[in-house]
Amino acid sequence: MSNELISEKYSQILDEQSDKKSVLKYPRTLYPPIEPYKTQFLKVSDIHTVYLEESGNPEGNPVIVVHGGPGGGCEDFYRQYFDPQAYRIIMFDQRGCGKSTPFACLDENDTWSLVEDMEKIRVLLDINKWVVFGGSWGSTLSLAYAQTHPSRVKALILRGIFTLRREELIFFYQQGTSFLFPDFFDEYVKPIPLAERHDLISAYHRRLTGKDEKVMLECAMAWSKWEMATSKLIVDPKKIAKATEDPKFALAFARIENHYFVNAGFFREDGQLINDAHILKNIPGVIVHGRYDVVCPIKTAWDLKKVWGDNVDLIITPDAGHSMAEAGNLSALVDACDKFKNI
Repeated sequence: MSNELISEKYSQILDEQSDKKSVLKYPRTLYPPIEPYKTQFLKVSDIHTVYLEESGNPEGNPVIVVHGGPGGGCEDFYRQYFDPQAYRIIMFDQRGCGKSTPFACLDENDTWSLVEDMEKIRVLLDINKWVVFGGSWGSTLSLAYAQTHPSRVKALILRGIFTLRREELIFFYQQGTSFLFPDFFDEYVKPIPLAERHDLISAYHRRLTGKDEKVMLECAMAWSKWEMATSKLIVDPKKIAKATEDPKFALAFARIENHYFVNAGFFREDGQLINDAHILKNIPGVIVHGRYDVVCPIKTAWDLKKVWGDNVDLIITPDAGHSMAEAGNLSALVDACDKFKNI
C-alpha cells in the first residue's frame, strides 16, 4: 500500500474518532482560545531580535512557554494549556524562527544564548520567579535554563523529554525509529547518496548549510517530514502537511535543529542535563511522556527522573506518542498546569 493510501486510511480513522481522539477517555481538554494582550520584539544580540507576547492575566502567576524544535516556533494553541484567569502566559519565538529575525539564521544561535535570552525576558518583564513549560527541545532548553538559574524557577512542566545525548540522536535520525517507520524513513534518506548514509545528520548538515537553495529546501522538507510523520501514535496527515506545504517552517525547523545536533547541543559533555539534574532537587516538576514516543523515547525521561528525585512526577501516557496535542498528553499537561497555577 502506498504512503498516499496509508495517509488516506489514517485520515478516515482520525475523522471517525474525532469526537474522542483516543482509545481511552481523558478528563481534560484545552482552555478556550485567547489572544495576547501585549506583543513586542526584544533585541537580544547584535544579530537577533526575538518575538515576545503575553496573554492571560497580567497579574497572574507567570509561566514561560518554551517551544520545541529547535526552530519550531510557538503556535497560538499553546496558550490554551493554561487557566487564563490564573496565569500570565509568556511566549517567545527562539532565535531564527517564528516571528523572530533574521529568519533561519544560525549565527549566534546556541543553547546558552537562548538560556540568556530567557533571562533577558524575565528581567524585562520584572518577574522574580516563574513556572517553566516546555516539550521536546523545549524540555531541553527548560532543563538547561533551570540548571543555570534554579533560583528563578518555581516549577517545571515538561513533556517528551529530550536531552540531546548522542544515543537519542542516533535512535531517531540514524537507526531505531527507522525499524518502526521504514516507509517514511525511506523518504527521509532519499535526498542523501548511499555513500553518505552512515552519518545522516552530517550529510544533511552539508546540504542544509550549502549554497544550492533548491537542494536546501528539498532536504529541509524531507528532514521535517520525518519528524512530523513519527510524532503521533497514529500518523497524522495534517502534521505531515506542515512540513511539505509550509517551506518557511520546514527551512527554519530543519536548519536550526540540524545545527544544534551537529554541535551536540553545545553542551560541555554528552549527557550533561541528566548528569546535572540533581541541581533540580528542590524544584517541583511534572514530566508527561507518551509510552510510544519514538521521537524522544521514554528512556530519557526515566533517566532524568532517577537523578531529579522525588520532587518530580513522571506521568506515562499509555496510548500516546510524542505530540503534546494527543489526548492523553494534552490532558496530563493541562492537569499539571492547574497543579502549579497558584504556586
